[in-house]
Amino acid sequence: MAVPGDRIKIVTKEKEIEGILMPNESDSSVFIKRNDGYNMGIDKKKITKISVLKAKTEKKEQKKVIKDKKGLKKIVILHTGGTIASKVDYETGGVIAKFSAGDLIEMFPELIEIANFQTDLVSNMMSEDMVFSDYQKIISSIKKYIGKCDGIIIGHGTDTLAYTAAALSFAIENPSIPILLVGSQRSSDRGSSDAAQNLLCASLFITRSDFKGIAICMHNSSNDDKCAILPPTKTRKMHTSRRDAFKTINDSPIALVDSKSQKIEFIKELTDKATPDNKIIIKDKFETKVGLLKTHPNIDPNLFEFFTKNYKAIIIEGTGLGHAPTNLGNNNLKNYEILKRFIKSGGIVAITSQCLFGRVHPNVYTNLRRLSDIGCIFCEDMLPETAFIKLAWLLGNYDKEKAKELLNKNLREEITERTPYKEDFLEQFK
Repeated sequence: MAVPGDRIKIVTKEKEIEGILMPNESDSSVFIKRNDGYNMGIDKKKITKISVLKAKTEKKEQKKVIKDKKGLKKIVILHTGGTIASKVDYETGGVIAKFSAGDLIEMFPELIEIANFQTDLVSNMMSEDMVFSDYQKIISSIKKYIGKCDGIIIGHGTDTLAYTAAALSFAIENPSIPILLVGSQRSSDRGSSDAAQNLLCASLFITRSDFKGIAICMHNSSNDDKCAILPPTKTRKMHTSRRDAFKTINDSPIALVDSKSQKIEFIKELTDKATPDNKIIIKDKFETKVGLLKTHPNIDPNLFEFFTKNYKAIIIEGTGLGHAPTNLGNNNLKNYEILKRFIKSGGIVAITSQCLFGRVHPNVYTNLRRLSDIGCIFCEDMLPETAFIKLAWLLGNYDKEKAKELLNKNLREEITERTPYKEDFLEQFK
């Protein structure tokens, strides 16, 4: 019986194909890596015979040791999973995780001239599976290294990278070093992988700038030239597959890093955010009973009932300036009464917008004033995801009244005082 890694010959009625058997979970097809390097799937119904030409040989993994170079700064890379730490094993055709500094330099040899690297595995998981306790694991690892290196890179899956960036931004006040979250939109078995450039630019930014704080480093455009250093509370993944999927909303990037010239162009002026005693403050608790509710036409009041019965606080992702279906019509008026009772009993309801660009406002229309009058908190131009993370963090570390007071206060640049008018505000997405 053939196993992944074996060199096999597949016989069908039409032809014979040789290659390396790849791991797969399909019940209907067999996948091989052909001699020309391309992967191929063959319908099992068409296969008449499979024979093993050469059994897989187990290779003893040699641990690669990289000596530190004198005079270079030290960067610690914390791995949480995602394609940034993956490498194709051409023996099996599968993608394997690589976490050691030696593996890292082997994958990205240009890094050896920029800094000395140390790596640590926090977890190996898909980012969509993350829960608040995973943020605490990351923060614990940051605390372990924050006084022993010049910067930290967190390798992270892209799907919820922006959530984690916001969580770290609120939980870690006054970090003394740069802490950058880096992901990869394309896996390392593709020629268009963005892993190398994102990691290179993050390393350059850490070693050649005076930035201190949390940020995201990802491709600035679809070209392999510059990466953007993005603010952690104003950034969103805006495309499923493009390498420049991450964009700032109602804000601008902090800086651009040119991977070829290795020059850094600051777009925002760096400000000193140090506390009077210059100490790092870490508050890493998050309340799990916070919900994020996206409203839509024909929404069932039972959904509002569910949220108010199961959560202590709700972020409503409303429409336009913060409208919610709480007005005319029996069902919509039920939603209004449900929210009113919830707030009166001690629940918190905050309003953001599905529009993303622009801000919510409680006083423009009567319907908005009705929500404000029953105690809904309007969150200015905060992103819904950021508001969700912020409220969970506030309730994890402060009492309810203090959390309500701080929710629409600007703590980590999650709220801009005013949004400058741009003729084409979507120009950055082209």
